[in-house]
This record gives sequence, structure tokens and C-alpha cells, in this order.
Amino acid sequence: MDAVVNVHVAKTQLSRLLERAHAGEEIVLAKSGKPYARLVPLDPAAGKRAPGGLAGVVGDEFFDELPENELAAWQA
Repeated sequence: MDAVVNVHVAKTQLSRLLERAHAGEEIVLAKSGKPYARLVPLDPAAGKRAPGGLAGVVGDEFFDELPENELAAWQA
């Protein structure tokens, strides 16, 4: 079951609430007694990036030299 915590209480207990969320608990923050936001643990895999994620999206032409007219426009 989700824990419901009022914002006023959450301000004074944020560190404890973060620890509980990190442990897997979902905490609902309430404002004036009404649900307002959720404090949930992050997915550990969500922050990891793998090389080659843009393969096929960015072509080799990205690394080609600029044509003279575009190069001149950047140097103006």
C-alpha cells in the first residue's frame, strides 16, 4: 500500500522519505490532503547508456566538412 504524506510533513522528513523510496516504496505526496505527486524509486537501468545508441540515425555525412558558403556564414 502506498504511503500518503502531506507536503508539510515531507519537508521535515525528506531524507527518510527518500530512503524509503530508494528501498522500493512508493510515497504519495499530498497537498491540502489531496494527492499531488509520487515519490518513487528510479529504475537503475534507466540511467545507463550504451555506445552506438544513435547508429543509423546520425550518418557519416555529419562529420563531413561544411561547404564553403556555410563555413563563411559561421565565420561572419
